[in-house]
Amino acid sequence: MHPPRAAAQVAVFAGHKPLGDRNEKQGMTHPIRRILGITTAISLACGAAVFGPALPASALYGDVQIKPIESNISAKSWASVKVSSGASTADLAIDQDDQTAWIAEGTPSSQWLTLDLGGAYDNVRKVGVVFPDPGAVYQYVIESSANGAGWHVIADHSANHRPGRGSIDLFTQPGTRYVRVRITGTSPGATVGISELSVYNYLREELVLGSDASWVDNDVAEGRNYWVNPLEADRGAGPHLLDVLKDRGFEYTRLRIFNEPRSEGTGDLLATPYQGPERSAEVAKWVKARNMGLGVDFHYADSWADPSKQPKPRAWAQLEFGDLTKAVYDYTYAYIERLIEQGTTPDKVAVGNEIANGFMFGSEAALAGVTNPAYFRNEPEIYQSQPGGGLLWNYWRSTDPDQQRLYDEAWDRFATLSAAGIRAVRDVSAAHGKDIKVETHIVTSGVEGKTLEFWNQYLTRIKAKGADTDVIAHSYYPQWHGSPEYYESIINAVAAAHPKYKIEVAETSYPASGGGGTPLPNSPYPRTVQGQADALQRVFQIANDIPNNQGLGVLAWEPARWESLFRAVPGMTRTYEPNASIDVFTKSHASHVVEDTVYSAALVGDEIALPDSVRVLTMADGSAKPVPVVWDAVPDGGTGAAGRLTIRGSTTFGSVTAVVDVVDAYAGLHCDRTITGQYSGQLKVTGGVTCLDGARMSGPVSVQAGASLQVNDAVISGGVNAEGAGTVVVCGTQIFGPVSVSGISSLTFGNPRLGCARNTIIGRLAVTGTQWWNVIAGNAINGPLSCSSNAVPPVNNGFTNAVTGPKSGQCSTL
Repeated sequence: MHPPRAAAQVAVFAGHKPLGDRNEKQGMTHPIRRILGITTAISLACGAAVFGPALPASALYGDVQIKPIESNISAKSWASVKVSSGASTADLAIDQDDQTAWIAEGTPSSQWLTLDLGGAYDNVRKVGVVFPDPGAVYQYVIESSANGAGWHVIADHSANHRPGRGSIDLFTQPGTRYVRVRITGTSPGATVGISELSVYNYLREELVLGSDASWVDNDVAEGRNYWVNPLEADRGAGPHLLDVLKDRGFEYTRLRIFNEPRSEGTGDLLATPYQGPERSAEVAKWVKARNMGLGVDFHYADSWADPSKQPKPRAWAQLEFGDLTKAVYDYTYAYIERLIEQGTTPDKVAVGNEIANGFMFGSEAALAGVTNPAYFRNEPEIYQSQPGGGLLWNYWRSTDPDQQRLYDEAWDRFATLSAAGIRAVRDVSAAHGKDIKVETHIVTSGVEGKTLEFWNQYLTRIKAKGADTDVIAHSYYPQWHGSPEYYESIINAVAAAHPKYKIEVAETSYPASGGGGTPLPNSPYPRTVQGQADALQRVFQIANDIPNNQGLGVLAWEPARWESLFRAVPGMTRTYEPNASIDVFTKSHASHVVEDTVYSAALVGDEIALPDSVRVLTMADGSAKPVPVVWDAVPDGGTGAAGRLTIRGSTTFGSVTAVVDVVDAYAGLHCDRTITGQYSGQLKVTGGVTCLDGARMSGPVSVQAGASLQVNDAVISGGVNAEGAGTVVVCGTQIFGPVSVSGISSLTFGNPRLGCARNTIIGRLAVTGTQWWNVIAGNAINGPLSCSSNAVPPVNNGFTNAVTGPKSGQCSTL
C-alpha cells in the first residue's frame, strides 16, 4: 500500500492504493499458528446450511448477511478427472452444469470416476454427486484418498434402491486429494455416468486473518477512539483500535518500518516520526500485550516503498554497494534483536515491501525510468549516485547482449541485498533461540509470465547466496491487480511452481462506499458494506483454496484508515465504529456442515416421500448425527405433470432443499423389438433388447448370451430361461413354468418401488451368478425359490415374496 502513483511512472509491476503523504502498508506477519508457532483460539457459494442461517451482524454499522465460506474445489482450474471409460466426456462431470454428464461405456458395475483436487486439503467436508438419469436408481460408493492408492470410504450407497439423482455426503478426512465414485449398479436402463461431482472446502482454523494496522501509532497520538458499539450503554471493546480488532477476530498485526520517516515531497524529516524504528518498537508492545501475532515489514526506505518507488534511505544513499549490503544486514539484525530483547519477538519479518521491481533503487533507476518520489528525482547526486537493488524489467527477454548483462547484474545486486536481510533475520533468530519466519512480498503482474519469472529468479539467486525465504506474499487490490479469478490463477500458478513455500495475501482491502456504489474496476462487488464483506471473503477463499494447504493467511491493509472497515460516528468527535462487514473475520468459519440437499424421484400422480431427518457434521470433532427436518408443504398438483420440484426445509442448523424429479416412468430398457398380442411357439432372444408388452406367449422364452429381455403385463406359457444374458426385467406377468436365470448381468423380477408390478409364477424360480443389480420383490411363487453364487445377493426392497415352496441360499430371507 502506498501513496498515489504518478501517471508517467514506469513500473513494470503496477502497484495499488492512492493516499496522501503517510506511512505504508502490508503484511500478515503473525504467529502463523502451527507453522509459526502460536496458539490462537470458516462458496462464497456457501449456503445457509453450512452452519445455520446467515446471521446479520448486530450492533454494527450497515446491514450485512455473512455466511461461512464454502468453496467447490471441483470448479477450480487445477481440478481434473480420470475415468474407467468414456474419457471424451469425463470433464463434463466437473463443468458445473448438471445437464451435461460423463457417460461411461460398458457395464455399470465396473465404472468409476476419480477427481483429483490438485493437492491435499485438510478441511474438505462435503461431497455432492449428481447422476444423469432422474428416474433411475444408482448404487455407488464414494471414497477419498491422500495418494490415490489407499482409499477411505466416505459413503456406501451400494445397497440403494430408491430413485433419485444423487446425494450429499459429509466426511472428515484431512489430507484428502482424491475423491472417487465407484458405480456398483444401476436400475435397468439407467444412463451410467455422472453429471456433477462436487467437493466442498471450508475455511481452515489455521488460516491466519489479520491486518497491517501501522497507523494505530497515529490513532493514539491523535486521540482517536474506536468502540464496537459507541452508541450503546455497553460500548464493548475499545477505545484502542487494537482492542476492537482483537475483539472482531483479527489475530495478527503487521507494522511497517521506515528508517528515518521523511516527507515524500520534500525529503525533509517528519516532525513526528510515525512508523519509524522508535515508535514502532513501542507499538510492538501494544500488539504483544494483546496476545496478537506480530509482523515487521521493513521498507528499507525513509518513505513509502512500493512497486513505483523504492528510494534508498538517505543515510545509505551514497554508500558503495558492499557497504550498502553490510548496512542492510546490520540494521536488520540490530532492530530485530531490539524487539527480541524488549519481549516483542516478531513472528515474521518481511525483507522489503512490494519488491517486485527490486528495492533500494540507486543509479540503475535511470535505466528503469523510475523518477519517484520527488526527493529521489530532485537529488540524484545523492540518491542515484551508487548502484542499488532496482530491477531492469525493460531488459527482460532482450536479445541484446548488453541489455541482458545489465538485467542479470541488476538481479544479482537485488538478490545480494535481499540475502543480506534474510541472513540477518536467520542469524539474530538463532542467536536468541527464536524461530522467526521470513517473508518476501511483491505485487502480481498483468504481464504474462512476469510473476513466475520474478519468483524463479529470486528464489534461485538468494539460495545461491545461502539464503531462503519461508513465505511468498502478494498484495491484492482489484483495481490494480485484476479480477479475483485472475489473481487466483496467478497465486495458484506460483504455489504450484514453488510448493515448499507458504503463500500469503499480505495486503488487501475493499471500500464500503464511493462511486455511487458501483464496483471497483475488475471487481464484481458493489462499494457497499455488503460488497466490502463479500470482497474480503472472496480473498479469504482464494488463500484457503490453494492446494496442499499452502495458503497461510490474509491481511487487511490499514482497516481503520484505507478503504476503511470503520466509519466516523456522527456527532461524536474522533469516534469510530466498525462496519458490520468487519464480522467476516469471525463469521467466515463454519461450525457445522449440513446435508443441505436431498434427491428423490416420483411418478406422475404419486405422493412424494421425503426424509424426516438429514445429517449434520460438527467441524470441531468431525462427528455427524441426524437432525430433524420440517419441510414446506408440497404444492397442490405438484406431481400432476413431469418436471422438477424444489421443496424447502428447515433444521436447527439452517435450511435444506429437496430436489424431486417427477417422471412419467422410471428408467427402463430401450426396445429394439416389441412383441404384443398373441405369439405362438418358442421365442429365442439372441441379441439386442426384446420387449414383451402385454403379449400372450404360447411357448417358452429363452434369452441367450448378450441379449436382454423386458416383459410387462404378459402371460408366458412354457417358462423362461436366461443364460449369460444382459438384463432381464419382468413386471406384472404370469409365467406358467419354471424360471431359470444364470450368469446374467442384471435381474429385476418384480420391484414395486420402481413401478414394476408383482409377478406370478407357477413353478420354480432359480437365480445364480447374477453380476450386479438383483431384485426379486413382491412376487407370488408357487414353487421353490433358490439363489446362489450371485455377486450381489438379491433384495426385495421391503416387498416380501409369497413362496409356497422352500426358499434357499441367498433367497432364504426374501
